[in-house]
Amino acid sequence: MRTTGYVIGLIMVLFGLIWIGQGSGYFPYPASSFMIAQPIWMLWGAILAAAGIVVMVIISRLHRRG
Repeated sequence: MRTTGYVIGLIMVLFGLIWIGQGSGYFPYPASSFMIAQPIWMLWGAILAAAGIVVMVIISRLHRRG
């Protein structure tokens, strides 16, 4: 359960960072992506990355309580 939570949180952070990169235009791959240079995707990416961090923190705290 703990490992699954960490993996899900890490994937959320990774996808969020990719969305931020595409939305800002720093990661224009694939070239035909509708997300490139669209600032709204920077916002959605930041929200997703923050949610992933929250998931990992919650999983970590639940594990400490035992």
